[in-house]
Amino acid sequence: MEHSLPLISTLALAFAMALVFGYFAEKLRFPALVGYLIAGIVCSANTPGPTADMGLASQLSELGVILLMFGVGLHFSIEDLLKVKNIAIPGAVLQMGIATALGAAFASFIWHWNFSAALIFGLCLSCASTVVLLKALELHGHLNTIDGQISVGWLVVEDIATVLILVLLPPIALVLGVVPPGATEAPEALSAGQMVWVIISTILRVVAFVAIMLLVGRKFIPWALSQIAKTGSRELFTLSLLVASIGIAFGAAAVFEVSFALGAFFAGMVMRESPYARRAAHDSLPLQDAFSVLFFVGVGMMLDWHVMLTEPLGILTMLAIIMVGKSVTAFLLVHFLRYPLHTSLNVGAALAQIGEFSFILVAQGIALGMVDNEVMSMIVAASILSIALNPLMFAMAPVIRRLAVRHFAWARAAAMVTDPYAVLPKETSRKMLTGQTIVVGTGEVSNNVAQRLHDHNIPIVSIVEDKDVAENLRGQNRAVITGDATDPMVLVQAHIVTAAVLMILEVDTVKILKIVEMARQLNPEMKILVRAKTTEDAEFLQKELDPKEVTAIFNDPDSVSSRLVRKIGRIYMPAETAGDVEDHGDHEQHKKHAQAENEEAVAQPAH
Repeated sequence: MEHSLPLISTLALAFAMALVFGYFAEKLRFPALVGYLIAGIVCSANTPGPTADMGLASQLSELGVILLMFGVGLHFSIEDLLKVKNIAIPGAVLQMGIATALGAAFASFIWHWNFSAALIFGLCLSCASTVVLLKALELHGHLNTIDGQISVGWLVVEDIATVLILVLLPPIALVLGVVPPGATEAPEALSAGQMVWVIISTILRVVAFVAIMLLVGRKFIPWALSQIAKTGSRELFTLSLLVASIGIAFGAAAVFEVSFALGAFFAGMVMRESPYARRAAHDSLPLQDAFSVLFFVGVGMMLDWHVMLTEPLGILTMLAIIMVGKSVTAFLLVHFLRYPLHTSLNVGAALAQIGEFSFILVAQGIALGMVDNEVMSMIVAASILSIALNPLMFAMAPVIRRLAVRHFAWARAAAMVTDPYAVLPKETSRKMLTGQTIVVGTGEVSNNVAQRLHDHNIPIVSIVEDKDVAENLRGQNRAVITGDATDPMVLVQAHIVTAAVLMILEVDTVKILKIVEMARQLNPEMKILVRAKTTEDAEFLQKELDPKEVTAIFNDPDSVSSRLVRKIGRIYMPAETAGDVEDHGDHEQHKKHAQAENEEAVAQPAH
């Protein structure tokens, strides 16, 4: 049997190295993607040992981009895209222009590069990686928030702009008189009319693709998915997802000359109209995870690590422009568009990296003779460093926010700016805001608990991060706000000062610690109930949290909703309410249970 199959050997080596280095990265409390990047460096031809096929790895990583963008489209409706157009379009265009000018000016006046090389350099620094953004948003729980929607919409606009730039680079090279590799003189330059036609035809192709997806695909794809789902075949359903994502992405690139990522994004977005969209998102998730790993391994394979020794100052300069220049530019643009402080910080953090489109741009520049191969190595090195440090930027955003609010009046004013769903409706009854229970979390358990409390007329305010969930709950006349509960302003909007109980459900352990700390500062007398996702999380929380801070910790997913509701009914409500909340049994027995559990909670807060 033939054992030198390049596809199988590349997959085996890439996945194995990613698993090993990803594991050690997690153990060292780094994001797993840092391990994936290191795995790519180890698998490359620039390091000793086994080598993966770079060409195949690049194509496999492109599959990762397609599937990941398809998944994003499944969670991103057309309405969501239109809602952020007022910030995403001007923000992305201005940010790309400023970042390009900043990078080109530095390369021209400091490094004395020619204009064509400086232009390519600036363009490479101007566009961020959609894959890296999505992983960072998912890691920090921002993917379905308003900030996440703005960031994704921003990068969709960047992707469209980059497609236009890639088409315009050849005529720009002609105008600049660049001599392609292997040629003795520059080709004849295009006329002004030809240049205008190139721009118009490119825009028309993008518009035609979007129009077909919205007018035809929006009806046909959900219908086709429904017909396949009715067969009851799981294999056919999964196959239909692959055909829709990869097929439409390829067709978009082949026919309309737009990027694979953009085609896959719109495929997912129109499929969201189907009633089977949730199932599609669930079934495609393993494929997204597996192939997105290959994207980061492929990026690592592109690095010639020798450039780190020959051009350390140049790489650090690039990194500063990417992580400081781009972030500050994006922050100021969002801030002056009158968005909340947390949105400005999160969008700034989201753009503090570069990725796949930067590599495509510099490769195009090399093919046209505008830059040399050394620039590619420097771009890849700066990209890897920015990708590895990007999660740190997100982690720093809340810290910077607290410091800014503490010391600057403009920051306090920006922190008070809210969107309509970040505050309670004006018609919210006062009785809902006195002695109420605040439920933090988005998911089945949170919904079940909130619904049972609501059914028993217990005042409740929900805090969720998903705007779609907030819209749905408001449609049921429920008191709900969107936002991150680690933000004190979100807790203030929920009237935490007058709350009797705080329930933290379906939230990561790190966030739980922050929420408890902030809640205790705002309302020291309030009871706090926490639901841990696993037994290990419960043990961790019991060690990290002061027993005086929490009343109970639950980690039983089967009966958690009923236990939490009974806990509130018995301890914090009158005996009559406790009897109402309990689903069965004698009223006097309820009172005895209530008294016993109250004493138990005082004696041993964590359960």
